[in-house]
Amino acid sequence: MDHSRNAVKSPGLIGVISDTHGLLRTEALEAFNGVDLILHAGDIGNSQVLEALQSIAPVIAVRGNNDIGEWAAKLPECEVVEAGQVNVYMLHNVKEINLNPVAKGFQVVVSGHSHKPSVEERMGVLYVNPGSAGPRRFSLPVSVARLRIKGQSVVAELIKLSI
Repeated sequence: MDHSRNAVKSPGLIGVISDTHGLLRTEALEAFNGVDLILHAGDIGNSQVLEALQSIAPVIAVRGNNDIGEWAAKLPECEVVEAGQVNVYMLHNVKEINLNPVAKGFQVVVSGHSHKPSVEERMGVLYVNPGSAGPRRFSLPVSVARLRIKGQSVVAELIKLSI
């Protein structure tokens, strides 16, 4: 997988969203109030979702398995984000990761796909799945996440949206 590299000087607060499937809720926009950057981990649904998010902060997005069409073809399958002193690797489905994040120097891996929100640290790498912010699936919560970055420190927070 090819990935491009995006450098963002010193974002203090990053919004993380995934699996909107064309539905961008007002609650998700409100949860991102004050963020410096938004990461969308795929299954966006349409370009209007990205445009609405860009009205809040710069957006870096990857293509999900349900993102099809001309607008989606322009999106990479994976992305590297240099957020100040923190390196983030983004892809839609974490099960498809084809590199060792520790060996490559990533502090955070952001993914979506499962619709299950989770924050887990493994071997010094923070794995963040914000869950699904789009249509509710089964009994899973509708959620987003935020990353607070200070120097090389990263703290992840899951936010369950009240819908």
